[in-house]
Amino acid sequence: MIFFYNIFRVAYKTGIKLAANWNGKARKWVDGRKNWQQKLAANWKTEPGQPVIWMHCASLGEFEQGRPIIEGIKSQYPNSKLLLTFFSPSGYEVRKNYMGADHVMYLPFDSRENAAAFIDIVQPKLAIFVKYEFWHYYLAELNNRKIETILVSGIFRSSQPFFQWWGGFNRNMLHQFSHLFVQNAASKELLDRIGLGDKTTVAGDTRFDRVITAAEHWKPVEPADIFCGTDAVMVAGSTWAEDETILAEWMQAGNQHKLIIAPHEIKAENINRLKNLFPKAITFSEFSSNLSPLKTYRTLIIDNIGYLSRLYKYASVCHVGGGFNKSGHHNILEAAVYGKPVITGPNFEKFKESVDLKKLGGSFTVNNSRELKEVMLQMNISAAGTIAENYVKENAGATAAILSWLQEKRLFTNA
Repeated sequence: MIFFYNIFRVAYKTGIKLAANWNGKARKWVDGRKNWQQKLAANWKTEPGQPVIWMHCASLGEFEQGRPIIEGIKSQYPNSKLLLTFFSPSGYEVRKNYMGADHVMYLPFDSRENAAAFIDIVQPKLAIFVKYEFWHYYLAELNNRKIETILVSGIFRSSQPFFQWWGGFNRNMLHQFSHLFVQNAASKELLDRIGLGDKTTVAGDTRFDRVITAAEHWKPVEPADIFCGTDAVMVAGSTWAEDETILAEWMQAGNQHKLIIAPHEIKAENINRLKNLFPKAITFSEFSSNLSPLKTYRTLIIDNIGYLSRLYKYASVCHVGGGFNKSGHHNILEAAVYGKPVITGPNFEKFKESVDLKKLGGSFTVNNSRELKEVMLQMNISAAGTIAENYVKENAGATAAILSWLQEKRLFTNA
């Protein structure tokens, strides 16, 4: 299987280099890894005895899961030094200036040479992988050097290669971890079957801790204050075209709600498309010159980043986008933490929190604008919101469990 893995690596790297000629995201992926060794060696300095933690996240969503652990470690062990790596530009470009890490960079592409050189420079005492991302050469190098390596917020399904008769290579990568912290009992049962039960803990999902902390530090967004006033408002976050079409049809049907829409894509052409789709709309960036009439608009389009999780608090009901894509919807917990019912598209079953909340009555799925209208008419908003908020509170604590394990291991006794 290592033969096929290496074929995959070469094909992936070749393909993304070719795509970089016309695709901006691919170009960032390639350019961000150029001369990585020289750049890291120049920017990474540690003091003798200073414990080093390396956390790797695939993208932005995984970063939000890892963030409570970063901040918990930094709080308990302020002398520690933390390196944060990303695989995807969508994570790195947003969080490259994150102040909680001492250095942020792209993860060099997985190879025997890169893994050895990277770990030589970083010298981590602890490596943390968040949810996904299993890279053979990095995990093998960490294991060979007996560096403590953990997976946090992991979640597994029986359909994954780890649990197939032909998945020995993939299973071996999981065996390289020192410990695996998973989100649910079903994941632990799967890992039990492949001999990993003694180093697996059901800790839950650190995103619950993250959204609770964010809600506790909530700050108002002035344009939203003015726009919403005392009106009922739907906040639609991380929307894609399918979500937006349904929302536009629903708005045109004469409902009583205003709409705040924060699209997944904020390029100028997409914002212009949304302004045509929602004719009674104003963008966030137009706010300063249109302060007084802002409350007269029916739709506020958010054409910048960094506000969405705070905007959810203004909602009566939230629509979280992406549920019409194969990958599924975006983070519903950012809305649920404020006691808001959540509506998504139909692709929700790969997310435990969505399955749970739908069963409890705190979230709802729709396929079209007719179903959206029906859900909004039939929903007990107050009751559904209470269910959503309680669910988030009841599932907090994963971060504390992971930090407790680290304390027991006494990895940072000199920190």
